[in-house]
Amino acid sequence: MNFFEQQDHARRQTKMLVLLFALAVIAIVLAVNFAMALICIYAQGGSFSGPHSYPRGFFETNTLITLILIGGGTLLEMFNLRDGGDAVARMAGGRMVEPNTRDMLERRLLNVVEEMALASGIACPKVYLLDKEASINAFAAGYNPNEAVIAVTRGTLDRLTRDELQGVVAHEFSHILNGDMRLNIRLIGVLFGIQMFADFGRQIMEAGVLVTEEDSLVKKRTPVHIAFFVVGATLFAIGYIGLFFGRIIKSAVSRHREYLADASAIQFTRNRDGLGNALRKIGGLMKEGRAVSQIQHRNAEQLSHFFLSAVRPSLLAGWFATHPSLSERLRRIYGRDVAMMDAPTLAVRELPTSPALADIPYAATALVDAVENAHAASDEIVAVATQAYGVSTLAKIRLCPEIDRAVHDPYGAPLLVYALLLDPAQDQSPQQKCLIEHLPKQADQVIKLAAAIARLPANARLPLLDLVVPALRQLPMADRDAMLSQFQRMIASDHRVSLNEFVLQTVLVRRLAAQANRAVHVKYSVVTELKPECHVLFSLVAHVAAPLLQHPAHSLFMRAADFSPHLFLCEKDLIAISALSYGKIKTALDKANQLAPLANPALIKSLLAIAGESPLPLSLADLLRAMCAAIEAPMPAAVATVYTASGWPDASLS
Repeated sequence: MNFFEQQDHARRQTKMLVLLFALAVIAIVLAVNFAMALICIYAQGGSFSGPHSYPRGFFETNTLITLILIGGGTLLEMFNLRDGGDAVARMAGGRMVEPNTRDMLERRLLNVVEEMALASGIACPKVYLLDKEASINAFAAGYNPNEAVIAVTRGTLDRLTRDELQGVVAHEFSHILNGDMRLNIRLIGVLFGIQMFADFGRQIMEAGVLVTEEDSLVKKRTPVHIAFFVVGATLFAIGYIGLFFGRIIKSAVSRHREYLADASAIQFTRNRDGLGNALRKIGGLMKEGRAVSQIQHRNAEQLSHFFLSAVRPSLLAGWFATHPSLSERLRRIYGRDVAMMDAPTLAVRELPTSPALADIPYAATALVDAVENAHAASDEIVAVATQAYGVSTLAKIRLCPEIDRAVHDPYGAPLLVYALLLDPAQDQSPQQKCLIEHLPKQADQVIKLAAAIARLPANARLPLLDLVVPALRQLPMADRDAMLSQFQRMIASDHRVSLNEFVLQTVLVRRLAAQANRAVHVKYSVVTELKPECHVLFSLVAHVAAPLLQHPAHSLFMRAADFSPHLFLCEKDLIAISALSYGKIKTALDKANQLAPLANPALIKSLLAIAGESPLPLSLADLLRAMCAAIEAPMPAAVATVYTASGWPDASLS
């Protein structure tokens, strides 16, 4: 099952989620009406034989109040989760790890996350740390990859080696790539609405207890007071119908996804001992006792389906468990039963007196197939994953101090973004003049950063933009908008849009614009519904590829047409380069982002068909990478190879 099939599966599971939610609501409504009817009969004398009379609108009122409680709770919680991954991380008690942290373990964690982001071709997520949790656990959350966060517990940092940490982070990246996060956030809202009914019953029950205690002082207890307690206790018990259905829903959604994420993580890192030993250490902690093996936060149960492993043991185990058993997961990883491991706190070296430079293995991978059997990976995935995490020593780069500081500093990051637009060889270019005019105090630093970037390999520029995203996301929205406006002014300064500028702007807008965090709904089920948009995108790639591949644009356009016969394209459908404005291309990409997941591969393969079998030139790879970012799809292998071809130098760039 590949990335697009996983996303389609996630969307179909959303429909199942709605169905199970509806069944839970119906069950709770029926139970409430039944319980209220029993209470009413008891109040009338307690005889269950013969006809009974109920107040006018009795059942309708019960049903309405029940629906208001459930629906209101769901809507309230969804509103509270409007910030996506950040809101979930805060619910779990998370603290955001500063990109420029000096803590050795936190720096190691950020480096691993950056490695995975560069390897997968997606924006680097924010990282949160659950400081008060001694257990080994982690989760990924967000509505889409552009605003994803990864959170890990303190125990994960203190007890795992780098390889084990890498396996855990790869598991969470699999959830990001496979489209699991949005469904998981919706699940929080749905379950909160169902379980809020139990909270309402508990409050009534507690009110009845207080009233009864007050009346006991004057030796007076009335049936009304006792009824408060009885009604509250009844509603509290009924509310656990919600917990039961909640467990069923979590089990239906989460268990299979954990197997898939485990398999993806192993394919991603090419090291089964990384994730495998992390899971074995989790099992070892479970033998030590509750405090070191469980998530202690009060929202643990509500967020249990997010985590790498079960947050607490439950009476509703077996078919109703939110996670597969560790022994079964390990059996699928190793193909045999394996023993659990001790998880002692690891010794940590002291942080050097000088700021540590980020060690970033630069590698790119393609679509990570998530198959139930980790040994059944496709040849393409194995080949590309081996490039990223093979048996040979990873290609390393130590960024020069100027770039390293800018990458991890929220207010230095915009300067790095501006520097990507400058060509140090062109003094007093229109972009440089625009920079000096609007940002005179920062201009010198931007020019120095541009000179430093020029010393990097050419294929490092676009990945560097993804690397700087976490720091940029820390900026207030007003500052982000100001940065994007200045970026646009610099592009417009020479009254033209170069390919480099188009690529950078496409990625930046998709990662950081105000709409970037919003969920994109499927509007088109097949590519044929976007025929005009395909004309635009195929024409753009054909015109860019023509001088690079030394073929006429119309012949390259027809390669895509031949690969997509259902679109019935011909040479006259090729749009002239002069007619391809940025606005027209952006609109086409926005609509393509609304394609159903299973329709996306046909579009991407048609775009790749334009290049044929030859290796992609870097400029064409950058364009395709930006287009994949715009439609929220991972890089295909042919694009990923371009970013590993020349590698990164091992020596420090100073």
